[in-house]
Parts: sequence; structure tokens; C-alpha cells
Amino acid sequence: MSESTSEVKEKETSFVKRNFLRGVEDEIQKFWADNKVFQYDAPDVSNVEKPKYLVTFPYPYMNGRLHLGHAFTVSKADFAANFQRLKGKQVLFPFGFHCTGMPIKASSDKLRREMAEFGNPPVFPVDAVPETPPPTSSAPAAGTAKADPTAFHSNKSKVKQKTGNVSRQWKIMQALDVPEVDIPKFADANYWLEYFPPYCINDLSFMGAGIDWRRSMITTDKNPYYDSFVRWQFEKLRELGKVKLLTRYTIWSPVDDQPCMDHDRGSGEGVLPQEYTLIKLEVAEPFPHKLASLEGRKVFLVPGTLRPKTMYGQTNCWVLPDGEYGAFETKNGEVFICTQRSAFNMSFQGITKEYGKAPSILDLTGQDLIGTPLRAPLAQYPFVYVLPMLHVSPDKGTGIVTSVPSDAPDDYRALQDLVEKPALRAKFQVKDEWVLPFALVPIINIPGYGDRAAEKVCVDLKIVSQNDRDKLAKAKDLVYTKGFYEGELTIGPYKGQKVKDAKPHIRAEMIANGQAIVYSEPAESVTSRQGEECVVALTDQWYITYGEDEWKKQTEELLKNMNTFSDETRRQFEIALGWLNQWACSRTYGLGTYLPWDQKYLIESLSDSTIYMAYYTISHLLHSSWDSSKIGPLGITPDQTNNEFWEHIFCNGPQPQNTNIPKESFDLLRREFNYWYPVDLRVSGRDLIQNHLSFFLYNHAAIFPPHHQPRGVRTNGFILRNGDKMSKLKGNFVIVHDAVKMFSADGMRFALANAGDGLEDANFEDEVANNGILRLYTQLLWVKDILEGGNGSGGSSSSSGVAPLREGPATSFPDRVFKSEIDRAIRDTEVAYEQTQFRDALKVGFFDLQNARDYYRNVTEQEGMNKDLILRFIEVQAYLLAPICPHFSEKVWQLLGKQGSIFRNGKWPIYDPIDPVLIRQNDYLKDAVYSFRMKVQLWIRNKTGKKPDAKKEKKGAEPEVKDKKQKEAEKEKEARFLAQEATVTISKSFPEWQRKTLVYLATVYDPVEKKFHATQQQMKENFLKDPTMAPHLKDIMGFAEAVKQDAAIRGADALELSMPFDERETLETSLNYITRTLELTKLNIVETDSNLAEKKGPLAVPGKPSFL
Repeated sequence: MSESTSEVKEKETSFVKRNFLRGVEDEIQKFWADNKVFQYDAPDVSNVEKPKYLVTFPYPYMNGRLHLGHAFTVSKADFAANFQRLKGKQVLFPFGFHCTGMPIKASSDKLRREMAEFGNPPVFPVDAVPETPPPTSSAPAAGTAKADPTAFHSNKSKVKQKTGNVSRQWKIMQALDVPEVDIPKFADANYWLEYFPPYCINDLSFMGAGIDWRRSMITTDKNPYYDSFVRWQFEKLRELGKVKLLTRYTIWSPVDDQPCMDHDRGSGEGVLPQEYTLIKLEVAEPFPHKLASLEGRKVFLVPGTLRPKTMYGQTNCWVLPDGEYGAFETKNGEVFICTQRSAFNMSFQGITKEYGKAPSILDLTGQDLIGTPLRAPLAQYPFVYVLPMLHVSPDKGTGIVTSVPSDAPDDYRALQDLVEKPALRAKFQVKDEWVLPFALVPIINIPGYGDRAAEKVCVDLKIVSQNDRDKLAKAKDLVYTKGFYEGELTIGPYKGQKVKDAKPHIRAEMIANGQAIVYSEPAESVTSRQGEECVVALTDQWYITYGEDEWKKQTEELLKNMNTFSDETRRQFEIALGWLNQWACSRTYGLGTYLPWDQKYLIESLSDSTIYMAYYTISHLLHSSWDSSKIGPLGITPDQTNNEFWEHIFCNGPQPQNTNIPKESFDLLRREFNYWYPVDLRVSGRDLIQNHLSFFLYNHAAIFPPHHQPRGVRTNGFILRNGDKMSKLKGNFVIVHDAVKMFSADGMRFALANAGDGLEDANFEDEVANNGILRLYTQLLWVKDILEGGNGSGGSSSSSGVAPLREGPATSFPDRVFKSEIDRAIRDTEVAYEQTQFRDALKVGFFDLQNARDYYRNVTEQEGMNKDLILRFIEVQAYLLAPICPHFSEKVWQLLGKQGSIFRNGKWPIYDPIDPVLIRQNDYLKDAVYSFRMKVQLWIRNKTGKKPDAKKEKKGAEPEVKDKKQKEAEKEKEARFLAQEATVTISKSFPEWQRKTLVYLATVYDPVEKKFHATQQQMKENFLKDPTMAPHLKDIMGFAEAVKQDAAIRGADALELSMPFDERETLETSLNYITRTLELTKLNIVETDSNLAEKKGPLAVPGKPSFL
């Protein structure tokens, strides 16, 4: 059904304000582009002292459009850049496009395969794409929980949870709004590099970001200048001994047959290899029936443990009864029994017969293994048996678990379940002799827990079943850490030694004696971008030696001298630098730069993006287009940018001799770099602290001297939208371009600033953005009205009842107060911007200042606002809001008749000293008037008998209801006539008992913490010491509590014995405003001594007048 004409008109008019702002934004953005407002170059030699500011943002990956999450972090960089421009600095905010790594290449290859198999355009099968289990695991699906306490419990495969059904790349491209005719072009990986960067430029320009696009670039060898730059960086790192060929465990993609580092992953970013010790529990002959085919071979169950020092206490071995296991041949002819998943991991670590393959020679279940006798290394029993445990995870370790019930709460409780429950033994066909003879073997004495810690903690926490998972988790936390650091071994050759000291020796001896081997797997599930589960491989790889002692110290010193803008960011950096270790920096698949000395390897995406901020400083001189297809103004070609070229520019090396690049060009390049570097602020999401940002610090510490090392890193959390995570499935996912169309650029930026500044997740609220549209639109119209001779009321002086603007000096009390409010807003907003607390800047610089303007307009309604003061307010507001809403402020700047751009020609306003007493006077007046108004309304309600919560009459009420309403209105009119005169009583002193209370409270108050260091009981005892206070004790305690609550808000001012100003003078100065706003004809002001005998009416005390 078509829309009616009225519906269409309503829809059009509902966006009038937004569309008006969008029109202003288009006009301003054209002005910025035409005048190159955000393009800065290093000053010439005669003016090198001009202050600068370099702010950067981690270049986004070019496999899609930028979304609101990108805009949130970009906005922080842009807010800071705009503020620094207003502070008189030359500001460089460059932006690049990251294309290195596997994702683009993997997606293009996947698209090409789909077109080859299903046609172009592809016709996919009607049925859902079948799930493809990753070749890295054949672990069983989880069982379901049952009421039976013996039921097997497990979790659904993490791989299935994270990847779900396979996604078609063609459909992904459709979801990215790529025209169907263009989709086939993406089968060429290089086309991605051409397609998405222009969208990035347009979208960020659309939101008003002040970026110097001349300096943009793409990565990979498609940009030969950048490619040369990265090769130089790695040659330099290698010369410094920071890149080495090492044999190490690394997260590995079996499909791509190469390392899978953080930015190559579909899930599991930040996950590292977890190293286990596999204990070789040898199957004793005669073999059980299910293992008969293996008779005559060395067969081992191989539990993985992180605690090899506890092997002295083994009493049994655990398997999952319904778990699926296999027997796998090792390269030395032995047979390991474990899960298929763990065997597949082992095949990449030189353990199995063949690399990358682990065929099972015998399939088994956990039940098949129960009762198998084992020879356990270091155990005190000659044989231990395989027993069932209900919570063995097939997705961790090998699916086999060794049992030390004296030390491990899980083991103790599972063993006790079998001992105490014959029915449980019968269910799993467990013979008594496999369980009952095996008493706990004490091995570690832990202070507070003794040498049977697991038993004690289970008794203490009342753990009665192995199904008490939460309690058992708590029990492990209690005993494991304490046992490791404080426990002493009570058995074996290391008896009497601390566990932490003995552990490495015991482990090394077991490995040397052939009783154990080293095994590693991802600490948590990791999938590649193609959705396949990753493993851990032991390979020869090129590593950057992060964590090396001397380098780590240099980086920690850099961090110490760097501004992180929050203690939590600094703490997370310290944690990351504490654990960060050697990082595999090479791979064989994807896009990027090849290692200069080993051309079969590409440099991975987190390793070629650590010092590219230096490249920004000169990129516009090397190439004149973001894709580097146009040679820059200096005429330098890529082949001229060798190692000597980069070394001379960035590291003060000698000028290259065998080159035809003129010295003047080198001088200009060096001047640009030395002027702009170091990075003053890098803005990023908190998730990059653990990798990219720490690499950023490490590489700068290695390559650049201290004066070229980063000065500041600011991080933020993720962005929610209306309290929910953004998701296409939820329908709340929005790209930057669409967000600007919905909310306008400044409306979106308004809400982004309001969303939050900490490391916790922020919240973008549509309502705030829409409110921003309304406020900015209304304010622009108000400014126009003022500048066109209006009074700011929205109408003529005669029709609005508001006086015209007043000429002359701003000397009245409201004038002086408003001037102080403007000065305070300048000061506090500047502090907020300096600390990158943009939400505070918006509150103080816009909301609070706007409220001050509104209050000033109200109190000067009859005499009129001072014209010079209002013009100053308009200009100051433009400055204070410019970093966040630059289009609005630029427009106001133009309306004021200013020349050029506010960001080029404007200067952050200077504020005069703020008169705190004047501000206090005004706050006193506002609080008093509010209190008076409430009392007038209460008095009228009492006179009319109208209840405060009386419901409004509905439309179409009966005549008698209307009559009743009319009578109430008449009563209220009569009552208001009677309430035309009132009396305000003030006092310069408190009653004596209140004065003494305040004096005492001041002695126990900490003004720094805003806390009272005395309990209620201590206060009471103190007051009882004074016989004149005892009669008032009940009132005193109530008064003291009220003062404490007031002090939590106002600080030490709440303890003052007198006001720092004359209350009578303050009220009399504003008498006209008070009577007008309260609709009174007369207001009497009287002064009294609060210690006189009680009189009719409430008591007046300093700062709190009474009203009657």
C-alpha cells in the first residue's frame, strides 16, 4: 500500500533538523578540502620551533567498510587532533590502509574456488552448507547433562560454537553491499587493495575527520616504497640481533601449513601455545582384551600434566567413559593412547611417524580402557589402574588424566565417589581391587593444609561429589598456588625442597629418563580465517626476540616515560611486557613483504606494522597517491629507496653516495621526519595492548633514540549500541557512512563523545545522537538570531516579553556570574581535553555552559543579557565544542565573520581568574530559589487541598469532572493571590549545638579523601562528653549524618561555620528575579540569631535561609 501524502510530509519534516545539519556539514567539508585545512608540512629551517602534534590510529584492514566501532576509536584521535590545533600546534593526523596478511588472500582464493565449483554467479545447493569438521580434530560431540549423578558431562565443541556452518564468500561480499557485477573481481587479491581504501577515505571525510590524506598508503609489495621500508626495518632488526631462526612451538594452521598469528585468526586472538609434560604410563602385560592386538609392543597412556612434580602421589589414571580414543604410532615405534585431536597436534611436533598425519591403528572408548593396569613413573604403587572420571575434557590435553588425590581436589573427590558408591563402580564395571586398596599418598606439605591438602580443602568446603564443579574450582585456586610457592616435597630425592624449586628438576629428569616427553597445544581453541582449527607445531621459524632481557628493559623504560592516560592501560602494558616472548614473524601464504634474506617467507601482518608511523612523515614526498602509482614531488623512484636511504632519513646514517637523489631532497625528507617525530599520541582499542601496541613500543625502543620514541598511547574499550553488542543478526550493526546519514556527522560525533572514555565498553545511544541533532540545530538558529539583532528568545522583544540585548559594561551580579561560568568552562574543558576525557569535555564545555547561558537568560529577562558577554559566549562555545562537533563550530566561526578556519586561525580562549566566592553566591541563590519554589507550591497545594500526585483528567471527561477541575483552578488562583508576599529569614550563626558538631566534624574530616575518620559510635561518645550537647543527642546525630552526606558532594564547604559572602546582599541584589520567578509581589528579608528562643517557622542557619 502506498504512503499517504500526509505520511510522506511527516517523514520529510521529521528529518528537517538532521538534513539542515547535513547541509551545513557538506558546505564545511568542501571548505576544508578547498582550503587544505588539515594539510600541514614541516616548517622551513627558520621556523622549526613551531610546536607540532602527531596523532595516529592503527590502520584498519581493507576487507570491508569501516563501522561504528572504527569511528569510536578514530573519533578519540580526531578529538585530540582538533584540540591541539586550537592550542596553536601544527597537527598531523595521517591514515593508512593495512592489507598485509592472510585474510584478503584467503577470501579471494575461497571466492575463486566457489566460482569454479558453482559457476559465476554461483548457484549454491538449496540445502544448508554442510558442516565441515576441521581436519585437526575428531573429538566427540559433547554428551548431554542428565539427572543421574553419574551422567557424563562435557561441553560442545568450541570449534562448532565459534565457526558454525561454513560461510560462502560470495554471500559475504553481498553482505558487504558489493554490487554483484563486481564480486568476481575480488577473486584477484589485489582488487581488494583497490576497492576498499577509497571507501575508507570517503567515510572518514564524511564524518569530518581532519586527516591529511596526502600521506596515505597501502601496505604489501603492491606499494614498492612501503615494501622497501619494511625490508629495511627487518634488516636493521636482524643486525641488532632481534630476529633469529629458532626452533619453537607456534600456533599453526594445518590448512595453510604456516604459523597462524593473531591477525590471521578467525578466533582465539592472543592465545599462546600451552606446554604440557606427557607422562608415559606403560600398559602392563597381559593386555586387556580390547588391547590384545597391541600385545608385544610398548604401549603407553599419555596424560598431559602441568604438574609433573606430583607424580609421586599417583593412585590411578582417569579417562572419560564415553570418550573416543585411539592408539597412535610414534616415530620410535611406541604406541600412544590418547584422543585423535591431541595425536594430530603431536604430528606437527615430531612425535608421530609422519608429519601432519596421525592415523589411528586401533579405535577405543574410555570404557574399553577402564581396568587397564599401568606402570606409572615415580608412583609408590607398582601398578595403578585406569578408572572413569565424569568431567575429563576431550578438548584439553590428551583426554587422559593422571590422578594424585592427596594434592588435586578433582582427583580426590572423583576417587572418593568410586570408593563410597558401589553402584557407581558397578555402572562402569570397576572392580573393587582397582580402587579400594589405593590410599592417598602424601607428597607435599602445604602450610595450613598439611600433607593431604586436597582432602582437607574438600572437607572445609563441604564438597561431596565430583559434580560440585564451582566448589572444586575454588578448591584448586586455594591449594594449587599456595602449594607451588609455599609447599615442600615430603617424598623423593627432592624431599624438603620448595615445590617451585624442585619442579623443573623433576620434569627434566623424567624427560631424560624416557618417562615423559614435551607436548604443546593451543591454550584455548584457535581457528584460522578459513574456520579450521589450529594446532601447535614445532618448527624452524624466524622469530622476533621479544622478551629478551636487555630489550625488555629498554621497552619498560620507554613505557615508564610515556603517557598512558590511565593507570589501567599502564597496568595492562606491564602485564603484556611481562609475558611477551619470541614471536614468529614469517609465513608462506598471504600478502605482504618478503623477508629480504629468506625470500620464501612473508613478514606477518603484526610485524610489518610497528614503526610505519615514521613512514607517514615523508610518504607524501615519495608518492602522490595512496596506492603509490604516482611518483611524488621529489621524483624519487622505488628502486632508489635502499637501506642506506632509510637509514639516512630515520636513523641519522650517512647520506647515500651512489644515488642521484639531490642533497636538497634528502634535507627535506629528514626535516619532515625530525619535525614530526615522535608520535605524540597513538589511539587504539585496548585489545591491541597484548600484541600490536607492545610490538610498537619494542620496535621503537630498538630502532629509535629516546627523543624519537612514542610520547603517548591512549586505549579504549569496545563500543555497544544502545547497550547491545553490534551484530548484523541483531540489526544494530551500522557502517560509518550510514551512521552519518542517520545522525549527521556532528550528531554521531556528539554521541561518540558521550559514549565513554575508559577501558570498559562504551555505549553509543541513538537517543543521545538525536538529542545532539536537536541541540545543535537549535543552537545554530539561536546564534543566527543573536547575530541578526535578536534577543535570543526566538521572537521579537515586544512579543516575547524578553528585553533586548544590553549594551555597555558587564558589571551586574548576573553578568559577573555568567562571565565566571564561561571562564570556568574554558578552564575545566581544557583540562578534560588534555586528559583525553572527551565525555567530561562535552559535559562541561557544552551541557554545563549551555545551562549557565539559559540561567543567565532567565535572571536577566527584564534588563536583558549583556551583548558583549553573549558574543563572547558564542565564540567560546564554538571553541569548546570544535574538537567534537567541528562542522557546527566552523559554521559559527563563519557566522561571527571570522577569517579562514577556526582550526587554522582560531586560538583556544584565555580565561580570567575565576572568583570562587562569586560562583558560591550564585549556587546559593539557585539552591535558595529552588527551595523557595518548592515551598510555595506546597503551600498552594495545602490551601487548595490538591494532592501532589493527582492524575490529570483524560480528554473527553464528564461535565462534573470538568466543573471540579475548574473549581480547583479557581482555588489555586485564589491561593496564589494570597501567596503574593513571603518572608526569607537568614542567620549568620548556627545554634550552639550545631556549631560544636561542625567544629568536631572538621577535626575528623579528610579533605583529600572526602571522608570522616570516625565511626558513628565514636562521634556519639565524643558528643556525650559535653553536658550541653547531651540533651540534643538525637538531633545532633541526625544533623551529623546530613553534614556527612553534604560533604560527600561539596567537600569541606559543608563544614563552614559562616558563609564567605553576605547572604542578605546576595538575595537583595537578585530580589527582582526572585519575586518574578516565584510570582510574588513582595519579599521580606529578615536576619535573626539562630540561638534565640524558637520562633514560628523553620530554623535558618548560614547558607540555608528559611522561607515563610
